[in-house]
Amino acid sequence: MGSPFKTYDIRGRLGIDLDEGIAHRIARAFATVTGADRVVLARDCRESSPALATAVASGLMARGVQVLDLGLAGTEEMYFATAHLGAGGGIMVTASHNPADYNGMKLVGPGSVPLSAEAFAQVRALVEAGEATDRLPGGGRQDVSATRAAYVALLAAMVDPARIGPLRVVVNSGNGAAGPTLDALAEGLAKKGAQIDLIRLHHTPDGTFPNGIPNPLLPENRPVTAAAVVAAGAGMGVAFDGDFDRCFLFDGLGGFVDGEHVVALLAAAHLGRDPGAAIVHDPRVVWAVEDAIARHGGQSVLAPTGHVFLKAAMRRTGAVYGGEMSAHHYFRDFMACDSGMIPWLMVAGLLGRTGRSLADLVGGMRRDFPSSGEINFAVADPLAMVARVRDELAPVAKAEDRTDGLSLSFGDWRLNLRASNTEPLLRLNVEARGDAGLVADGVARVRALIEG
Repeated sequence: MGSPFKTYDIRGRLGIDLDEGIAHRIARAFATVTGADRVVLARDCRESSPALATAVASGLMARGVQVLDLGLAGTEEMYFATAHLGAGGGIMVTASHNPADYNGMKLVGPGSVPLSAEAFAQVRALVEAGEATDRLPGGGRQDVSATRAAYVALLAAMVDPARIGPLRVVVNSGNGAAGPTLDALAEGLAKKGAQIDLIRLHHTPDGTFPNGIPNPLLPENRPVTAAAVVAAGAGMGVAFDGDFDRCFLFDGLGGFVDGEHVVALLAAAHLGRDPGAAIVHDPRVVWAVEDAIARHGGQSVLAPTGHVFLKAAMRRTGAVYGGEMSAHHYFRDFMACDSGMIPWLMVAGLLGRTGRSLADLVGGMRRDFPSSGEINFAVADPLAMVARVRDELAPVAKAEDRTDGLSLSFGDWRLNLRASNTEPLLRLNVEARGDAGLVADGVARVRALIEG
C-alpha cells in the first residue's frame, strides 16, 4: 500500500493508501506519542467514515484512552471540543473536498494545537514500522455530541447576532457535514436576535455526493450556488467543503468572491472591533489585504502558506485573525483554529454595520487590485524552476520576499511563485494595482519562462 501521510495531515485512497487496519494503527500510535488519556473523535459523512472512526476508536481504546465521540460533525467542532473538554488530543476522520474514494484524518494535541513536526513524524514512524504498541486498560467511548450547544454559544458570542440582518443567504452544504451544524447554529443565532433567512441547498449529508464532490474552489462547482443566489434575490451565498472548515462566498449578483478579498473583509471586521490588532496572512496575493489592514489601522504579518505556519504566527504575535486566500480563516478567540462558519457570519455582520452590499464592498477591491487566481504548472523540478524565474526577473524587481516561495514586486504588478507542499506543481499568483492588463502580461511573462 502507499502512504497516507502528507505534510500536515493524513489523506489517501481507500484500499490503496488507507484502510481500517491502518486507521487503527494510526490511532494507537497517536495515543502512544501524545500520551493523551482523553481524545475527541469526529467524522464527516463519507460512506467510509463510520467504519474508519470505529477503527480509530478501537485503536485509542486499546491504549487505555477514553474516546469522546462527537459523531457526525465538522473539523472545527472537533477543534472546539478538544479545547472545551480539556482533552489531550483530537482526531477528525475526513477527506474534506477530495473525491469519494478518499479519506483521511486531521490530528491535534491539547488545546487543539497542531502536532509538532517531530510528533507527527513519530506517529508516522510507528505506523510504518508496523509494531503493535502495548495494550493498556481503561479505554472507553462516550457520546459528547451535546457539546455542539457550547460551540454554538461561542460562535454567537463572537459575531454579535443582533447586528446580523435582515439578510437572505443561500447556503450550499454540498451534501457534506455542514447541514446539521448549520441548523443548530441558525436556531441559536435567531434566539440572540439574528435575522437570517436561510435558503438551504444540497443540505442533507450524503456520502455518495449526488450533486458532486463538495469542493467549491473548483470553477465548475460554482454556478449552482451563484444561480441560486440570483434566483432567491439573496444578499449573499455561502458554499462549504465536505468538513466545512472552509466556506466560499458569493455576492448578491452571483459573483464569486476571491479568497484574498474575503481575508480583507475579515481583517476590516476584526479591526473595527479591535483597533491596532495584528492580522496574519499568507504571501500569495497581498495588496488588497494590506490595503484593508492599513486603512483600518492594523498590523500586517506575513506567514508561509499552511495551517501550521499561520497558527504558529498567530500564537507568536497575538494576532486576532489569520487568513489564507485558499479560504482557511483562523481566529484568536477560536483557539487560533480555522472555521468555515465564523467567516460568513462575520461578513454578514459587516454588511449590517456598514449598510453596504457584499457586491459593493468587493467591487472596489476587484477594481483596485485585480488578480489572476492561482495557476498551476506541472514541472519536473519545481524548486529549480523557481530559481530560473528569479534569475530572470529579480534583477528588474523593486522588492523580493522569500517568506513562502518567491515573491517579486515590480511596483504596479507583483507575483508569487511557490512549489506545492504535496504535488510536483508550481503555483503562480499575479496581482496588479488597478490594471487587469498588467495581470495578464505578468502571467504571460512567467508562463513563457516556465513553459519555454
